[in-house]
Amino acid sequence: MAFPILLIAFIIVPIVEITLLIKVGSAIGVGTTILVVIFTAVLGAYLVKQQGFATLHAVQKEMNEGRVPALQMAEGIALLLAGAVLLTPGFMTDAFGFALLTPVIRKSLINWFISRSNFNVQTAHTGTNSQTNQTYNNNGSVIEGEYSEPE
Repeated sequence: MAFPILLIAFIIVPIVEITLLIKVGSAIGVGTTILVVIFTAVLGAYLVKQQGFATLHAVQKEMNEGRVPALQMAEGIALLLAGAVLLTPGFMTDAFGFALLTPVIRKSLINWFISRSNFNVQTAHTGTNSQTNQTYNNNGSVIEGEYSEPE
């Protein structure tokens, strides 16, 4: 599974990006193409920073209310990925990065990823021996339970 992803990431994407840059450069000029690439990188960095702070605020709010900020942390990872691809020169990566900056698309991708993954989240409460265990399976249902260790 990892090999096809690495093949796409390191061979196919750069070839497509170079091809697009050459075609766009031929159509609008090399200087304009370079300015567009620089502009999208700067705009992307600004938007990632802005949404990153909003996500950090949402994480702090969830934690202050005693909830695990799982969705917000996943959004933070998606924003990190968006920032990385927006700083990569190219039009296809910029399109993917700006798509990740769109909250509806970002949340849809996160939900799609979660629906195809298995997660096990454990939280321990300080001062007691009880723990809460939540298992997220691939159909999105949550199995909850609490237990205490015998003393």
